[in-house]
Amino acid sequence: MDDFQAEILLVEDQDADAELTLRALKKHHLANKVVWVRDGAEALEFLYRTGAYAGRSDRKPRLILLDLKLPKVDGIEVLARLKSDPTMRTIPVVIMTSSAEERDVIDSYKLGVNSYLVKPVDFTRFLDVVSQAGLYWAVLNQTP
Repeated sequence: MDDFQAEILLVEDQDADAELTLRALKKHHLANKVVWVRDGAEALEFLYRTGAYAGRSDRKPRLILLDLKLPKVDGIEVLARLKSDPTMRTIPVVIMTSSAEERDVIDSYKLGVNSYLVKPVDFTRFLDVVSQAGLYWAVLNQTP
């Protein structure tokens, strides 16, 4: 049995932000197929089925919610690797970060990010942003 089936891969090192994200996704019944990893290296292991995830199926997530400021391998590096790989580039990647720095936004779009969202500080607004992003990208959006 595959314990790592994911519709959504959440890549977030901050426990509080991850819990809020999961809560928002749960509101729209999207949280039961979320795999949460805490750094960029673990995200790559999951996606490329290596390390702890070597035995998982080759099914790709429908959506990756990716923070930029991550330990081990940062979000920009993860994004660059995915969008340069023909087997991974069609997976929608939504950057969800606290960084509103223009350089981060520009670099992300140059690399092929599908959407760039700045995490709101307000709790209710945060839940709304995540819910809308999850609903659109994981349910409504059609991927190849």
